[in-house]
Amino acid sequence: MTCICIFQGIFQCIVQNTYAQTQDRIIQSCDEIKVKGMSCIPAGAFIRGTNDGPLPARPQAEIWIQSFLMDQYEVTVEEYQKCVAKQKCTFAKARYADFHRPKQPINGISWYQANAYCKAQGKHLPTEAEWEKAARGSDGRKYPWGNEEATCERAVIEDEKGRSCGIRKRGLEPERGRVWLVGQKPATLHQLYDMAGNSYEWVADWYSESYEKCGKDCLGDHPKGPCGGADHCAGHHEKVVRGGSWYWPKEHATTYYRRNHFPQNEPFHHFGFRCAASIEEAQKILKTSKK
Repeated sequence: MTCICIFQGIFQCIVQNTYAQTQDRIIQSCDEIKVKGMSCIPAGAFIRGTNDGPLPARPQAEIWIQSFLMDQYEVTVEEYQKCVAKQKCTFAKARYADFHRPKQPINGISWYQANAYCKAQGKHLPTEAEWEKAARGSDGRKYPWGNEEATCERAVIEDEKGRSCGIRKRGLEPERGRVWLVGQKPATLHQLYDMAGNSYEWVADWYSESYEKCGKDCLGDHPKGPCGGADHCAGHHEKVVRGGSWYWPKEHATTYYRRNHFPQNEPFHHFGFRCAASIEEAQKILKTSKK
C-alpha cells in the first residue's frame, strides 16, 4: 500500500490502492471506478458548517466521509423525462414558462420524485454531508471555487442585474428569470458544475434547525442527519435543499447555506437535484452497463 499524506487545514490521506486501513476506518478508493458523468470525491475529513454564518449551519465541526461519486451536473429535463418514459419516475415539471428546455435542470419536483429518480439509476440522493464535502473540499472554502465572492462569472444567481444574472425568462413575469442550461459556468472542485446557483438541490436528510439541535446524528463518520436517514423521523417534517439558485443572491450560494422545505414540495418551489453513488453502487452501475 502507498499512502501520500498532505495537509490542507485538515489532515487527509489520498490512498492509491483499493482499500487501506487508517484510524480504524476502511478507506475505499474510487480512483479506478469511472462512471460516465460522475466525479470521485475521495474519503477524508472536511469542515462542515460555520461558527459565524447562518444559525442553521452552526456549529462548525469536522466530519469524515467515505469515498463516493457525485453527478457532475444537475439532473436535466431531458434525463428526467427519459425516466418517466421508462415508467420508473412520475411526471413533474416547472410551473414557470421557459423552464422546459432539454438541457435545463429539472425544476419543480418533490423530494420523493428526486429520491425515486436516483434509485432508478442505481444511485442515491446525496446526504447533506456528502453534498457539502463535494462542494467544499477539505479546506473549508466558502464557495465551491474558493473564498472569492459569488459573481455572475462564477454562478447563476441574483445580482445587481437581476435574477438569473439579468437573463429574463419568456412569458409572464420575465423579471423572475430562469435557470440556465447546466454547465454554463466554470467547473469547480472535482469537476462539478452548478454546485452554487442555477437550481436549489434536494439532499437526503431530514432538516434540523441547527447541527447543534441535530446532535450526534449530524456528527462523526458519514452522518445521515436526524434519525440516521430513516424514512420517517418523529418531530421532523421537512427535508434540506442546498446550493442556492438563479432566484437568490450570493448569500444562498455558499457551501454551507441550508434551506428547508416539505418533501411533498407543497407549497410549490422550483427545486432540482443531482445524484450520488457509493463505491458499491458505482460498481453495480458499471457491471450493469457491460451487460
